[in-house]
Amino acid sequence: MSEFSGAKVPVLVTGGAGYIGSHAVLALRDAGWPVAVIDNLVTGFRFAVPDDVPLYEGDIADEALVARIIAEQGIGAIMHFAGSIIVPESVENPLKYYSNNTAKSRALIEAAVKGGVRHFIFSSTAATYGIPEVSPVTEDSPKQPINPYGMSKLMTEIMLADTARAHPLNFCVLRYFNVAGADPQARTGQSTAGATHLIKVAVEAALGKRESVGVFGTDFDTPDGTGVRDYIHVSDLAMAHVQALEALIDQPERSLTMNCGYGRGFSVLDVLNAVDRVTNRPVVRVMQGRRAGDPDSLISDNSRIKATLPWVPRHADLDTIIGHALAWERRLSEIRPEG
Repeated sequence: MSEFSGAKVPVLVTGGAGYIGSHAVLALRDAGWPVAVIDNLVTGFRFAVPDDVPLYEGDIADEALVARIIAEQGIGAIMHFAGSIIVPESVENPLKYYSNNTAKSRALIEAAVKGGVRHFIFSSTAATYGIPEVSPVTEDSPKQPINPYGMSKLMTEIMLADTARAHPLNFCVLRYFNVAGADPQARTGQSTAGATHLIKVAVEAALGKRESVGVFGTDFDTPDGTGVRDYIHVSDLAMAHVQALEALIDQPERSLTMNCGYGRGFSVLDVLNAVDRVTNRPVVRVMQGRRAGDPDSLISDNSRIKATLPWVPRHADLDTIIGHALAWERRLSEIRPEG
């Protein structure tokens, strides 16, 4: 971790019972930060929140509840993960995404301002770039979302920037690339039934929880014809959030926007071959047509986060990411034996 000498203010983690949020809770708690969670448990899991972390079951749009949490816990910073994340669903049901990801974020930001919260970290996405003309993608690349999911996140980024100009609040926007893996100690991981993340799907298939893995598109302009993505271990991502919070506290007049990725990509077939290698059990691949809007390659330029934070990824190895995802999938079978 960084040489942080500031005050470790209490942090409210929205969506802290979900996949990435629960890892952020662990990273904060492991580093000695006071933490509280708000989650409506629609897609989150109570078991993902440690017993010694206060969990408020409710909605981030409930401004009275958020105000009460801020007052009760003395919240000085918010890490905002709550929201909807399935791209095809956002196309079919855009108003759900503009409600959950944009309107509710507006309510949360207002509650933060009214409650005197000074620091806000936002879980954003590479989907704000749409289909980039150049890869690796820098933070200054054009923001041209091609689906309501990406647009709903971009609108929240804009709201935060406008709010920070008008109020004593600084923020950090972290744009994720492909998040994967699980806590190395198997304390939490991706637990959503029917998840669409490739590595999650592939380890489920390797353990017999799915019959096969769909490969969507084999004619991309990539070495093996399948889409190339930048996979980042969720625990490295969580560490970036803690260090971003330290940076906001150290320089309260500064706000930040940074990509979160490793700056290198693997194809779909690279990932499936790695799963075969780690599990010693070949997964069945079903070749299918491309999905609308999938770029050939989506890789982060991560030079800004490396220059800004003391961020040194600990798990930047594809086999390690898959191994941790596999260990969590086995653990999940013990937690939820019914599958």
